[in-house]
Amino acid sequence: MLWSGTGTRSRKRFKVDISFIIPVFNRPIETEELLRSLSLQTRKGFQVIVVEDGSTVSSEPVVEKYRDQLNISYFFKDNSGPGLSRNYGCERAGGQYVIFLDSDCILPEGYFQTVEDALHENYTDAFGGPDRAHRDFTKFQKAINFSMTSFLTTGGIRGGNEKMEKFHPRSFNMGFSKKVFEATGGFSSMRFGEDVDLSIRIVEHGFQTQLIREAYVFHKRRTTLRQFFKQVYNSGIARINLHKRHPGTLKIVHAAPALFTLGVLLLAVLSFAVSGWFAIPVLFHMLLLFFSAAVKNRCITIGLLAVVTSYTQLFGYGTGFLHAFWSRMILGHGEYSAFNRNFYK
Repeated sequence: MLWSGTGTRSRKRFKVDISFIIPVFNRPIETEELLRSLSLQTRKGFQVIVVEDGSTVSSEPVVEKYRDQLNISYFFKDNSGPGLSRNYGCERAGGQYVIFLDSDCILPEGYFQTVEDALHENYTDAFGGPDRAHRDFTKFQKAINFSMTSFLTTGGIRGGNEKMEKFHPRSFNMGFSKKVFEATGGFSSMRFGEDVDLSIRIVEHGFQTQLIREAYVFHKRRTTLRQFFKQVYNSGIARINLHKRHPGTLKIVHAAPALFTLGVLLLAVLSFAVSGWFAIPVLFHMLLLFFSAAVKNRCITIGLLAVVTSYTQLFGYGTGFLHAFWSRMILGHGEYSAFNRNFYK
């Protein structure tokens, strides 16, 4: 039983059915890991919808393995990117509330129960949860997780330190009611930043959001360093595109990686041209990253890797942000054509 209503909690109570929506592109191995974690949930009673987004390597055989364990449906469609695939699944969901997961996520066994209990206590028409690194992740995956969640790199804007009334859920772990979908039209055709775009529109429509801190997922992020750089570079571009779509939403914290990138480059030039002492702030920051990641993960190797992945994250996002700022804000160009091409290529 969940509370109904938007903005504030209603006195009326009714039962809400929940559907999980999982867009997939060429990831049958990851999909099986996610479906297995769904089958092991301590509380049952949900629907699962897998949307194959034009894959050449099908996940349908994996879905068939879980027919007897899950209330699951499989759909294949032409490639359109994750946002429109989530909309496709939402249109076919039987639940009054939908939860979106990336296919490379794994759920702890109490995830569904945590979400249900949290919404029962404090119903909002949209929520988001954070991500963590599983103990079985590779050292590189743990280093990337640190880079994407540490206050030293993202400033906490991906979850725990955001103001609750302005929290913007991310689509790797995000849920909202059918009322939200009907009012906003769901995800846009943006290939990067589409989740923040929708979150902004959710708030603009007067719906409340919340961060459910204990509704975390294990986000595997199967990627190489080069792919990781490309991902965060495009995220930097997306932040400027979001500003153009939603004027007034760009905050100084969003520009921090770009300012950091410029600052490090300046210090590097000064350290070579003037004095090596100018390199001390950068070295001190690297040491902070190393010790923070090493202590958190109890592993020196992860600490070293975290320095590399953190600077990849900061420089990737920063250069993407600067590129888009120059092209869109200074030169007045339109939204990047890269966002109209195949998201996965």
